[in-house]
Amino acid sequence: MITLYDCATAPSPRRARIVLAEKNIPHETVQVNLRSGEHMGDAFRAINPQCTVPALRLDSGELLTDNAGIAAWAEASVPEPPLMGRSPIEKAEIASWQSRIEFEGLYAIAEALRNANPAMASRALPGPINYEQIPALAERGQVRVQHFFETLDQRLADRDFIAGDGFSIADITAIICVDFARVIKQRPAERHANLLRWHAALALRPSMAL
Repeated sequence: MITLYDCATAPSPRRARIVLAEKNIPHETVQVNLRSGEHMGDAFRAINPQCTVPALRLDSGELLTDNAGIAAWAEASVPEPPLMGRSPIEKAEIASWQSRIEFEGLYAIAEALRNANPAMASRALPGPINYEQIPALAERGQVRVQHFFETLDQRLADRDFIAGDGFSIADITAIICVDFARVIKQRPAERHANLLRWHAALALRPSMAL
């Protein structure tokens, strides 16, 4: 059986849960308690030396240790429905927006959270190595998230999905960002009407409840 190492309260493994649900890939789940530091312990390090979730153990025994690998494997293993596009230009557009959303949205939220939260002192970056917080990065992250909301709202002015002709991996990453931004007290405002419309529509998908 395929095994997903998960944490129900964290945004990154939620991305993997949505991908697996959209692809209807059966798997079992092992919860990893990030709050207690279980991911930094010897037992989990033996599973994933990167000390991060999600991680996906395949039937064949290989371990995929990040969302990029999990999504690529899922797309290749179960082509329908496609999450990364059909035509070459659609694939390129989705890949471009996926990269942009990670950089402008996900990384900005992480900057704001990890460089300001007292519980993450010495843990400003995920992974096995400790890094000290830089408060100025938290301030910059807050500003970047505001710009990110504006970017998404403008992008969605005349379309139902972020990229391509349908729901894609870019929509998954974007909604993860929008939802997780609450931890830094950022939410879309009434002026982000396109973003709010898109979010409400995506929230109806069964995978979003995971």
